[in-house]
Amino acid sequence: MRLRGFYIGRAQRVAAFLLLVLFAECLISIHEQPLDANDYRYAHCGREMWEAPSVLQGYFTTCGNLNGDGTFAYRLAGFPLTAQRLVLLGIDHLRKPENRLYAEGSLNGTTWEARHELTNVKYLLRIPFVLFAIWLGGGLWWVSKRLFGPEGGAFALALYIFSPAVIHYATHPNNEVLAMWGLYGLVYTAIGVAHALQGPRSKWKPRILLLTVALGLTATAHLLAAMLGFLAGAIFLFYVAERRRAYVSQILIFAALGALVLDIASFNFRPSAFLYIFTGGSGRFWFSLDLVSRQLFTLSNAGILVAAAVALLVYATSRRSRYFGNTTPLLISLALLPLITTQVITAPWFWALPFLFTFTGGVFADVLETRQRKLFLVLTIAIVITQAGLCWSTIYGLIGA
Repeated sequence: MRLRGFYIGRAQRVAAFLLLVLFAECLISIHEQPLDANDYRYAHCGREMWEAPSVLQGYFTTCGNLNGDGTFAYRLAGFPLTAQRLVLLGIDHLRKPENRLYAEGSLNGTTWEARHELTNVKYLLRIPFVLFAIWLGGGLWWVSKRLFGPEGGAFALALYIFSPAVIHYATHPNNEVLAMWGLYGLVYTAIGVAHALQGPRSKWKPRILLLTVALGLTATAHLLAAMLGFLAGAIFLFYVAERRRAYVSQILIFAALGALVLDIASFNFRPSAFLYIFTGGSGRFWFSLDLVSRQLFTLSNAGILVAAAVALLVYATSRRSRYFGNTTPLLISLALLPLITTQVITAPWFWALPFLFTFTGGVFADVLETRQRKLFLVLTIAIVITQAGLCWSTIYGLIGA
C-alpha cells in the first residue's frame, strides 16, 4: 500500500501499532495522575510567555529566571491553554454585549481572565509532551529500520515504548523529553547532512536547515543537550563527510548562528532575559554513576537491562556487530549515562535511552541474521513481553518506577 509515495508495509504497520500502544499508555498514566504544583507552575509560566511576559528588568516571567530551565517546555505546556482562552474570548466577542461573559476589552486585560472557563486542563497541559515522545519514537524506529532492517527497528521501538522513564517524562511537563527528542534528532540529522554532502547540492539546503532548527529547538529545551549535540554532530560531520570536509565548518557556523536566533526568539528577543542562560548554570556538568544507578538499574527496567547487557556482550565478542551504525549510538550512550548537572536538576542519563535502544536493536538485528536466529528470536520476544509487563505494572503503581 502506498500513500502519496510513502510505502505502508508490514514494518510500518507494526511501528504504527507500537506507537498507538505508547499513546494508550500515556493516556492511562495521565488519567491516573492528578494535576500537581509542577503542572501549575509550567502552565502559569508558559501562559505568561505567550500572553504577558514580565515587565521586570532581566526577568522573562513572574516565575523568575526558571532556575536554568529552557523555555521550550513552558511554551509547549502553555500554548494549548492560551489557544483555548483566545478561542473562548473570540467566541465571546460574537455574542451580544449583554450576553458576554467577559468585560469589553478583556482580551487585553490580565493573563487570567478566562482561567475558570478552561476545560480538560490535565490533558491539554500534558498531551503535547506525549506527542513529542511519539514523534521521537517514530524517529527512533525510522533510524533503526534504515540501519538495521525491520526487526531491529521494531525491537528498538518496543524497548522505547515500554520504558517506564519514557512514560513518566512524556506525561509530565518537563524539558527532559524535549532535550532527548532534540539531541537524538540533532545527532542523526548531522550524520544525514554529512551523507548529503556526498550527493547533489540540491539536497544540501533542506538538511542543513533541518540541522539548524534541531540545534535551535534543543537549545531552547536545555543548553547542555544542545552543547553535547553540537559537539557530537561536529565530530560525525567531519568523520563522515570525507572529501567534503571543507564545507563542514561553514555548515556548523550557519547552524550555530541560526540556533542562536531561535533561542533569542524564544525569549521574545529580550536580551536581558536571554543573557541569563549564560549565568544560570544549566550547561555545567560533571561525571557520576550515582544518578543512573538509582534511576536506570531498577526492577521496572529489568527487560531493558538484560537486552543492553546481551547486546554489549555480543558487541564485544562479535566482529560482525562492530560497525559505524552500532558504534555511534553506543558511544553517545556511554558519554551521556555518567553525566550529571551541577547547578540545575536534570537527567542526562534519560537523554541516552534512545541511543541505547538503537544500539540494542542493531546488535539484536545482526544476531537474528545468524545461525542463532531462533534462540535470539525467543529471547527478543521474552524481553519485550517481560518489559511490557513491568511497564504496565509501573503505570498502575504495582511496582515502583
